[in-house]
Amino acid sequence: MTVIDIFSGFLGAGKTTLIKKLIAEAFRGQKLVLIENEFGEIGIDGAFLREAGGQAADLEITEMNSGCICCSLVGDFASALDLALDRFHPDRVLIEPSGVGKLSDVAAAVAGLKRTDVKPGACITVADALRCRMYAKNFGEFYTDQIASADLVVLSRTQGLSQEKLDAAIAVLRGIKSEVSLVTTPWDSLSGEQIYAAADDRGHWAEALMEEAHHHHHEEEDDGDDDHEGDEHDHEHDHDHDHEHHHHDHGHDHDHHHHHHDGEHDADEVFQSWGRETPRKYSAGELETILDALEDEERFGPVLRAKGIVPDPEGGWLEFDYVPGEKQLRKGSPEVTGRICVIGAGLKEAALGELFGGV
Repeated sequence: MTVIDIFSGFLGAGKTTLIKKLIAEAFRGQKLVLIENEFGEIGIDGAFLREAGGQAADLEITEMNSGCICCSLVGDFASALDLALDRFHPDRVLIEPSGVGKLSDVAAAVAGLKRTDVKPGACITVADALRCRMYAKNFGEFYTDQIASADLVVLSRTQGLSQEKLDAAIAVLRGIKSEVSLVTTPWDSLSGEQIYAAADDRGHWAEALMEEAHHHHHEEEDDGDDDHEGDEHDHEHDHDHDHEHHHHDHGHDHDHHHHHHDGEHDADEVFQSWGRETPRKYSAGELETILDALEDEERFGPVLRAKGIVPDPEGGWLEFDYVPGEKQLRKGSPEVTGRICVIGAGLKEAALGELFGGV
C-alpha cells in the first residue's frame, strides 16, 4: 500500500525545505516518488530536492511545470501518478503543488483516484509566520484555501519571532480555520518524525475534501452568474490591503470569471512567472545586488518569489531564494544549466531580463 502525502504552502513559505527535512529524518529507508508541480515553465525545486535523494532508499522526481495540478493538468496529474505507482511501486508519494494552487482541488484529485493500492497520508500546509496576515488579505482564497484544507499547518520563520507577532499569526490562521492544528516551534528544534506525527488526523482528509469539492462544483453549476455575490467579499479584502498590491483587484475580476470552469485558470490570471535557463555565471555579490533590487516594485513589478540555481565564476554553483524583505544564498550542486524563476503579479519582464544580465 502506497501512502500519499500532500505538502502545500504559499509562494516562498518553505515547503520544499520541510520536504527535504522529512525525507532526511522521517522517511529514511523508504522508496519515494515526489510529484513537483511548479508555477511557470522553469523548474527549480526538483534540483534542490535531488540533494535529499541520498537520504532515501530511492527517490524519483516528476516535475510538472506547464500549469497547476488543479487546473488543466488534473488528467495529466492522475496519469503521472498512475505511471509512477505502476513503474516504481513506492512506499510513499509526496505531492508538492504549486504555491498558488488550491489545496482542496489537489486533495480532491488525489481522493478521486480509482485505485485500491493507495491511501491518504498527511495533508500539510506550510505558512510563513511573518506574512500570514498580508497574504490572507492580499490573495484571499488562494491563501485561505491552503489553510482551511490542511490537517496540519506548520509555521515557518518562527525563530526569534516575538510572542506578539507569533500570536498575531496564529490569530490569522485560527480566523481561517478555528480548530487548525499548528506546529509553532522552530523546525531545527524538532525532528522530522515529530513534525509528521503532528498530523494526527491524517487519513481522513481525502473523503471529506472530495465531498466538499463535489458540493462546491454543484453549487457553481446551480448559481450561474450569481457567483458575483461572492465577489464583493473578495474585493473587500483587496481594498483593505496595502497600496503596493493594488494590482490584484484586476486579477480577482478574472478569478471569478474563470471560477465556473472548476479549475485554476484564476491563478494564471492573477499570478505571473518569468523564467530563464542560462549558462551565465553570477558571483555571490552580484546575486545579492540583484535580489536587493527586486524590492523595487516600480521598476520590476510586485515580485512575490524568486529562486534559482546558477554557476559562479569560481566553478561552483549557487542557489538563491527571495521573498519580499528576505533573501538567501547558499552553495549548490552542479546542474545541466542555470535556472532562474521569478513569480509575481504584473511583472516587468524586460526589466527583469536586464537585471539578470540580459538573459
